[in-house]
Amino acid sequence: MKMSDQLFDEPRLAINRVYTRQGDRGETALAGGQRVPKDGLRITAYGTVDELNSFLGVARTTLAEMPDDTSQLAALGTIMLRVQHELFNLGSILATLPEDVHPKQARVTDAETDQLEHEMDRMNQELSPLRSFVLPGGCRLNAELHVCRTVCRRAERDLVALSRVESIPPEAVRYLNRLSDALFVWSRWVCHLALVPETLWEPNQSATGRSGD
Repeated sequence: MKMSDQLFDEPRLAINRVYTRQGDRGETALAGGQRVPKDGLRITAYGTVDELNSFLGVARTTLAEMPDDTSQLAALGTIMLRVQHELFNLGSILATLPEDVHPKQARVTDAETDQLEHEMDRMNQELSPLRSFVLPGGCRLNAELHVCRTVCRRAERDLVALSRVESIPPEAVRYLNRLSDALFVWSRWVCHLALVPETLWEPNQSATGRSGD
């Protein structure tokens, strides 16, 4: 892709020192320079997106360490890295008030959501229908993807809460909703590729259910 073909601006920053002491009073700056409380809804929303990105990086590292005789896991790793870039783009737009958004500022669009749906449909064709809910833990990567899924759901809830009081791009909520679905499909798909059985929910495996044993 040529520079002239790029939809979004490249980053324009130079990080020379990590600490500035400007946040010591419980405030931080949005992309437009506005000082806001660190526990504000907008900060919470893109902070949770950042948390999700970090957990996804952990899962991608685990995936890279797994043996792969089919190259399909490597393909999933490529998807996960793309999603990490998309999450950073989402954080960029959430850190910016609507009046400060630039036309070529990084963001998520419905193209990202459509791509997730296409990939989920393809993976789902290889999976058996579920007859029960699943528990995290079929394998390490499965469990880490479930952690990502639950953090993604929280990010979605944070974004919905923000949308009640401030304007946000509606495609951002759609993207997180679909990404949480994708993470669930990925968690099942990696067990399928690794030939590891999923852990199904069995209500009577509880202490109460087993009390008659």
